[in-house]
Amino acid sequence: MSLVDGELTLFLERGGKTLLAWPAGEAEAASPEDDARLRTAVEALAQSARAGALGSVTVERINGAAALSAPIGRVLEAAGFHATPRGLRLRP
Repeated sequence: MSLVDGELTLFLERGGKTLLAWPAGEAEAASPEDDARLRTAVEALAQSARAGALGSVTVERINGAAALSAPIGRVLEAAGFHATPRGLRLRP
């Protein structure tokens, strides 16, 4: 779970296959890439994975959609996740 400024922003379900995200409202960010709160939470997730705290993480679904086609998937890729046939992966 990731809180940014006291607001729930990301929740990585057990096993790391499903990511739930609560991006800012439309007035605050036009796209997920413009959402500073979401980028901060994804960077924290990436840092935890790189540090070995989570092991290898492969996100297959984001908010019910395939991670490879989800708009938020681009934010994960910018943070270092790589596309694989199963989803977006980051290894320690």
